[in-house]
Amino acid sequence: MAHDLNGKRVALLATDGFEQSELQEPKRLLESWGAKVSVIAPGDASQIRGWKDKDWGDSVPVDQSLDGADAASYDALVLPGGVINPDKLRTQAPALAFIKAFAAAGKPVAAICHGPWLLVESGLAKGRKVTSWPSLKSDLGNAGAQWTDAEVVVDNGVITSRKPDDIPAFSEAVAKALVG
Repeated sequence: MAHDLNGKRVALLATDGFEQSELQEPKRLLESWGAKVSVIAPGDASQIRGWKDKDWGDSVPVDQSLDGADAASYDALVLPGGVINPDKLRTQAPALAFIKAFAAAGKPVAAICHGPWLLVESGLAKGRKVTSWPSLKSDLGNAGAQWTDAEVVVDNGVITSRKPDDIPAFSEAVAKALVG
């Protein structure tokens, strides 16, 4: 389904080890609907490297360093998965502060696969219905979330999906949140 996202700005927070399809495909879809999507990463790297299948994948350019990024400049935040990416980001206070700033401003925060680990660390999982890669079920439950096995779950500004197969529904939910 096509959306008119012209004028909408989306931050995509990631670091080395992001699941390649979970960054590149939502970015492609949102941009095809008119959104400006910026890849934001900690540090001063000009690019970050994805994970594809069982090895390193493609690199993508970093548009903005996390240190210089301001949640007020964006309309939504997307958090791709991959095991390495959110595991690195969840230990970084600036990444968690960036995520919390979106929630505090009432802006959509979308996480897929292992990305919901960042919802646990930022406190956004508590009291929400969510989904994720199945191995995060206990982590999310222990953080006070209600985990469900569904293609996409939207609860009070937080959008979650399970895996790469869910990317079309995930991207659609992000687009609906941006125009709704």
